[in-house]
Amino acid sequence: MTGIRPRPPAKDLRRPELDELDERIVGILADDGRITNADLAATLDVAPSTAHARMRSLVDRGVITGFHASVDQELLGRGLQAIVGVTLRPGARHDSIVAFADEVRRLPQVLQLFFIGGSDDFLVHIAVEGASDVRQFVVEHLSAQRYVATTRTSIIFEYHRNAVAAPFR
Repeated sequence: MTGIRPRPPAKDLRRPELDELDERIVGILADDGRITNADLAATLDVAPSTAHARMRSLVDRGVITGFHASVDQELLGRGLQAIVGVTLRPGARHDSIVAFADEVRRLPQVLQLFFIGGSDDFLVHIAVEGASDVRQFVVEHLSAQRYVATTRTSIIFEYHRNAVAAPFR
C-alpha cells in the first residue's frame, strides 16, 4: 500500500458524503487499481486535475484505504486454499482473542483472518501447496495453541472476489 497515508483517528463516525463522481471513481478503482490518472479522467470525462483531486480526497477521507495486487497463489506454488474455523477455549477471552489474532495473522500461509460471531470465533483463510500442508498448518499453528478448543477445515474449490474489503479498525 505505498503512497497511502495512514487513516487519521475517526472523530466523526458518519459515513463520508459521496457524490456521483466519487462513486464512479470508487467503482473504477475497485475494478482496476492501476488505472492511470489520465485514463481515469478520460473514463470520467473530467480534467486530469479533477480526477486526481477527487481520488486524493477519497484517500484523505478514508474511503479508499489502499491499492492491492491480486496474486495468483497457484503460480506461487500455493494452489490449495482452505478456510479453517477456529473456536477458542472459554476463559480469559479477551487475552486469548488478541494473542491468537496476533500470532496467526503473521503466518505466511494466512491470506485473511476474520474475527466473527457465531459458532466459530475466527475464520482463517490460508493458501498452501497441498493437502498435507493444510494438515500441518492446522496441527502446528492452530491446534497446538493453548487457547484453541476446536478447528474445522473446509477446502476451497473455487474462489471469486468482487472487491477487496478494507481492514476493520
